[in-house]
Amino acid sequence: MEGFEIRLTSSKKGKGLFATKKYDQGDVILEEDPLVSCQFAWNAAYRYLACDYCMRQMHYPPETTSIMLLVRILAYIQQSSDPSAAIAKVKQFCHRTENEDAELVHKLLGEQFTHQMNTLREMTSHVVSGDEVQEFLTPEGFCTLMALVGTNGQGIGTSPLAMWVNSVLEITMSDDERQQLDLFIDKLYQYVEEESGSFLNTEGSGLFQLQSSCNHSCAPNAESTFPYGNHRVQLKALKPIMPGEEICISYLDECTLQRSRHSRQKELAQNYLFVCWCERCSSQASEPDCTSEEEMSDEDIDADD
Repeated sequence: MEGFEIRLTSSKKGKGLFATKKYDQGDVILEEDPLVSCQFAWNAAYRYLACDYCMRQMHYPPETTSIMLLVRILAYIQQSSDPSAAIAKVKQFCHRTENEDAELVHKLLGEQFTHQMNTLREMTSHVVSGDEVQEFLTPEGFCTLMALVGTNGQGIGTSPLAMWVNSVLEITMSDDERQQLDLFIDKLYQYVEEESGSFLNTEGSGLFQLQSSCNHSCAPNAESTFPYGNHRVQLKALKPIMPGEEICISYLDECTLQRSRHSRQKELAQNYLFVCWCERCSSQASEPDCTSEEEMSDEDIDADD
């Protein structure tokens, strides 16, 4: 028994993932490989070498170069033994009209990128072509593909250092050894940060059939993790989840999640183009419409007075 099911929630939210059994904190809800995934181009700039297929770290140059997720989707369809079934899988991520897709891409990219979009579509059609993918190479179809990636792409982060740290911390040792280890790990992260700044992970994006059904909540009951050092995602419960309850993750990072309702709403509107009405946001609806920075500025002014 899987313990979850996908349901249609509303016209605004679309699909949602719901529990069909009880989950305790720390339980694994699902594990899933992506339909397609790819590295971000900046990995090479920070000397991160990883398998171009699964993003597992490597100690030798990958045989293939980074390739855009858009092209990967088209290649996935073209190389499939059943292109029609592959297209149907891709279209499961699409639940908007052509006009809505165009509006979404316009909001994501802006008017100034219209010409670049057409150029990108033409260049893509030179790389991947064929009857199987023609519907995605028209202006409308390519717009749908862009909207699909923009709204369903899940960020992927792999780090052998983090995996090593987690493994070492599980070793039984004395208090003195533990203290020395903590100091060593802190120093190690300092050296890594001096070399690569805040980019500590090999980063990329992927499309997950099941995980992409998880909607956002500012009080999530689950989180997406990558414990195997590759692109396989693991969805874990952050708190007890009862049968019939929707399984939600946060689209925001931990720091942004701790900010005011207005700050969170602003971040979600700018990057994900929706207004959140989760239980936490609804309970904080009476809060003033100012960002966390504005709140801090006001407090600083009051303190000075």
